[in-house]
Amino acid sequence: MEDQEILEQVNKLFTKILKKPNVVLTYETTAADVDGWDSLTHMMLIDSVEKHFAIKLKLMEVMKLNNVGDLVAIVKLKTTK
Repeated sequence: MEDQEILEQVNKLFTKILKKPNVVLTYETTAADVDGWDSLTHMMLIDSVEKHFAIKLKLMEVMKLNNVGDLVAIVKLKTTK
């Protein structure tokens, strides 16, 4: 799966969880850039990503995520194994 395809799918998950249909994520997007993306919704987003892509993220992997690009990269890594 290509990065752009992962980003598009992650964007759909974010719009659903955050209930914000106008959210447009980029690789550089962080929680500070999106209204409503707090620690609770962050865990809901991670759970949604794990279920959607049928992967499991370790706590340390989640803690190292700095932006959406990092999330896309780890999804790509885990789905290509």
